Amino acid sequence: MALMIPPVKLKWLEHLNSSWITEDSESIATREGVSVLYSKLLANKEAVLLPQQVLCLKGPQLPDFERESLSSDEQEHYLDALLSSQLALAKMVCSDSPFAAALRKRVLVLQRIFYALSNKYHDKGKVKQQQHSPENNSGSADLHSVSERPRSSTDALIEMGVRTGLSLLFALLRQSWMMPPPPSPGGGPGGNINLCNDVIHTAIDVVSSLPPLSLANESKIPPMGLDCLAQVTTFLKGVTMPNSGADILGRRLASELLLGLASQRGSLRYLLEWIEMALAASAVVSTMEQNKVLQNQEGLIGYDCFMNILMQMRRSLGSSADRSQWREPTRTSDGLCSLYEASLCLFEEVCRMASDYSRTCVSPDSIQTGEAPVVSETCEVYVWGSNSSHQLVEGTQEKILQPKLAASFADAQTIEAGQYCTFVISSDGSVRACGKGSYGRLGLGDSNNQSTLKKLTFEPHRAIKKVSSSKGSDGHTLAFTTEGEVFSWGDGDYGKLGHGNSSTQKYPKLIQGPLQGKVRFHSVYETVSCLGVLTHTHTISIRC
Repeated sequence: MALMIPPVKLKWLEHLNSSWITEDSESIATREGVSVLYSKLLANKEAVLLPQQVLCLKGPQLPDFERESLSSDEQEHYLDALLSSQLALAKMVCSDSPFAAALRKRVLVLQRIFYALSNKYHDKGKVKQQQHSPENNSGSADLHSVSERPRSSTDALIEMGVRTGLSLLFALLRQSWMMPPPPSPGGGPGGNINLCNDVIHTAIDVVSSLPPLSLANESKIPPMGLDCLAQVTTFLKGVTMPNSGADILGRRLASELLLGLASQRGSLRYLLEWIEMALAASAVVSTMEQNKVLQNQEGLIGYDCFMNILMQMRRSLGSSADRSQWREPTRTSDGLCSLYEASLCLFEEVCRMASDYSRTCVSPDSIQTGEAPVVSETCEVYVWGSNSSHQLVEGTQEKILQPKLAASFADAQTIEAGQYCTFVISSDGSVRACGKGSYGRLGLGDSNNQSTLKKLTFEPHRAIKKVSSSKGSDGHTLAFTTEGEVFSWGDGDYGKLGHGNSSTQKYPKLIQGPLQGKVRFHSVYETVSCLGVLTHTHTISIRC
């Protein structure tokens, strides 16, 4: 008898993409491997079985050939109906054969793996390819870094218009700077240079009006947009040099626009590229000064423009940063500052941010029992997002739409945001929890919601190093101790707690079996950073 496979409804879960990417491709080639992976789809409820459709085995209605006389056309019509009915029946039988059933399972598994791969690498791969493509002075590599996806004629026309428009604009700007200004009707100088600088000034106003880091997520920017940014950046880098042909104001505006774009893109790469540009321009200015051909106000940038961006970066360091060590460039009477000093200040700021970040990213292996905490004793914790189950320890259950200082988390060493719940690890290794308590996900012995942080009990007593709580399903949590052991609690469906059953566990329970006696456990818990945690409902950020 054929193995009947009911129809399924597909619903891919984004947080499972990483697990599908790591699946062994060789297992898909075997029927047993496909069955295991198909069962995984059903267990994760990414493939939901639908009711089996009723088979319609009734053939065409035929006349009584012994009593009725039929014409040749009628006979041919009934013959075609019989053949069509037999063909449909044959297809139905073949589609429900063991081979067809295994083939459908294999197609579904391949479809899931393809979705995971394309979702994780497809768009990001294009961005990386464009970022690492070699650039020459003419920017020809950037001009050809286009998407390989099939494009319509409308896309091609739009791209042609944008690129030719940019090329024409750059050519006109260069020509206007290089040509001597024609005299105005009143006998004064012409306005070509002013027109060029107005164009750049308008671009600066547009970039300044954007919210911070508007261009940071390059996976959301179309390939044509990235190409345009690369073209503009290449052009502006050439303009900033003293021998570019642009006037002093044009070179200054170009460096300010480059800095604005670098800060909006929020990447270390673009900030370092701006520093490299500023140092190169300063080197040329120094050479001109030695040759005594230096003009006034050469190698400068607007002080206010630079400080606005610098202060925006410094605000991200929080209140614990030592403001007495902050260096600022010297401001001239004209409201300008040296490009060289500005580049040093920006580089120093990048180093300070990296140092501040690295203090909170110590490897778990370097944290031994009894050592001082990784972060400082005084922390500022900000929370925002959903507070429907008091997971943010605030009096109201309304959404918090902006980061809000939460004094309840002030002594936190590490914070983990789970599914409508929050866990806090203190410097002594104790764990407290609040939020939704269904299925015992808080580990407090019941399923009640907790509006305040409450301490968990671990038997035997252990100091906890890391906690990882599920961001989906009905909520379960794993805790990694300083001695290399693992506790788990919460929803136990599919044996996810590792206790040999599918029961709900409302207290932290030590995982036995193969893990007993292990001193190290490679898992996601070792990668949890104390910088901050994020779920699809609420966010918590630690500032030390």
